[in-house]
Amino acid sequence: MAPEPARRNAPLLVVFNRSSGRGDRDAVGPAVEAACRAVGRACELFPVTQGGQLPEVARQAVQRAVDVGGVVVAAGGDGTINGVAQAVLGSGCAFGVLPRGTFNYFARTHGIPTELDDALQVLLHEEAVPVQVGQVNGRVFLVNASVGLYAQSLEDREGWKQQFGRSRLVALASGVRTILRGHRSLRLTAELPDRSWMARTPTLFVGNNALQMEQVGLPQAQAIDTGRLAGVMLKPVGRWSLLALLARGAFGQLSEADEVVHFAFRSLTVNVRAGGARRIKVATDGELTAMTMPLRFEVAASPLRLIRPPGLAPERREAQAATEAGA
Repeated sequence: MAPEPARRNAPLLVVFNRSSGRGDRDAVGPAVEAACRAVGRACELFPVTQGGQLPEVARQAVQRAVDVGGVVVAAGGDGTINGVAQAVLGSGCAFGVLPRGTFNYFARTHGIPTELDDALQVLLHEEAVPVQVGQVNGRVFLVNASVGLYAQSLEDREGWKQQFGRSRLVALASGVRTILRGHRSLRLTAELPDRSWMARTPTLFVGNNALQMEQVGLPQAQAIDTGRLAGVMLKPVGRWSLLALLARGAFGQLSEADEVVHFAFRSLTVNVRAGGARRIKVATDGELTAMTMPLRFEVAASPLRLIRPPGLAPERREAQAATEAGA
């Protein structure tokens, strides 16, 4: 039987990643305990010290939440939040987020503060609302999924993080390096319910985060708000053109680029053309997984019940205003 809707006094089952991007990783547990103690609310902590532990720890937290009628909380970056959401989806449990990563796109698009104490107040006092989940071959993505050059840049970024630390500047420098090294285009067939086509592209990017779409200047943010996903393909271009596109994205002007093809959908099937590799690396919210073709990208049948502030997030309002001003 599915759990009842989360009560205001429901216990919090907190999965926290001690290897996420923030330097205050050891502060999460004590802060959660202190905040819950102040309002007389029970909590249990489920620490993750190595990435490989996350699926099992998240499963344990979800099972405990089902047993006690609790809320499963993910504390970490977008990758950690993704891993916990994978376990929560379909369980009936409410879901909370304490963002501790570098980009925190999922939290920011839903108005959840990046400061720990402020995020705890949201978690303790706001209601759960349904939010859209994307899936590729059954694997959850809350922010984006991709193959090709974008996925390769994420793989390269991990090496840079280990050498130079986690920051947006390191991520940008790593992306530039990936482009300058060169790339091979993918030869794909793409199928929507009403049409199909062949494409040659360096990367396929599927977005499920309206804020990210708004910040790079693509119009599919509205499609995500209305229950669809955003597909983005690049036409075959050289390295310097790719760098120019990277700069356009940084200034929120990708919609003006002729080299960018973008479309909205609820389900998309992608396969390799004859002779192509049958397995491919797919990035979901920054985590890489090898998947067997074809790939099916779709909106999940059931949403997550996310505890978040009501209304449009302030950062979303600012991004929309900037887009309208530049139109």
